[in-house]
Amino acid sequence: MTPLLEVRDLDFAYGDVQVLRGVSLSVNAGEIVTLVGSNGAGKSTTLRNISRLLRPRAGTMVFDGHDLTRLAPHQVVALGVVHVPEARRVFPEMTVLENLRMGSYIASARAERAKNIERGLMLFPRLKERIGQLAGTLSGGEQQMLAIARGLMARPRLLLLDEPSLGLSPLLVRTIFDTIAQINAQGTSVLLVEQNVYQSLRIAARGYVLETGRIALSGTGESLLANSEVKAAFLGA
Repeated sequence: MTPLLEVRDLDFAYGDVQVLRGVSLSVNAGEIVTLVGSNGAGKSTTLRNISRLLRPRAGTMVFDGHDLTRLAPHQVVALGVVHVPEARRVFPEMTVLENLRMGSYIASARAERAKNIERGLMLFPRLKERIGQLAGTLSGGEQQMLAIARGLMARPRLLLLDEPSLGLSPLLVRTIFDTIAQINAQGTSVLLVEQNVYQSLRIAARGYVLETGRIALSGTGESLLANSEVKAAFLGA
């Protein structure tokens, strides 16, 4: 099987500080793949390279046969790769509805804007109750729901999610992860970056553990949850 996304030998540095060292990973069509690791391991930097917000020093990134290293960020979105960044990044002075509309700026998504809005509101019913409310007045959990729903407006084939559970209550964390699993079941592949190792590996087909810019471990979500090194480092066992 040819992966939907294949990253090989990715190197990246901020100035003289080497952040990624030969990172290789893949996502097959229909999978949730989780990238876990401690703060500063390079998880968010990996996603930012894939979405072309950063330029790698070396390595290849291929999505469905297309070389991403040759593309601009908007071209990556047009191919079907959508990045939902850490810290939500909603437009605070726009309403929930206006934020959702902003997610469908590419031509193929504009044609199905109403359908995609309805999909987002079905996944996150709380947003429907706040459709005319300014995004900056939403709770942290509601803003995260909006950020994900806005990302879905472009009808991605691959959704890059960066720390979707950050700062949320335990109840909302479970809700967010269950919704990610539902989005995947509807046909969207997911590459998920998370510090919540248990919840993210619970829903993942496969996972990678990133340590100081290198892939230290990989395997199925189930096998990584059972791994003694993962338990000791991330699960307090």
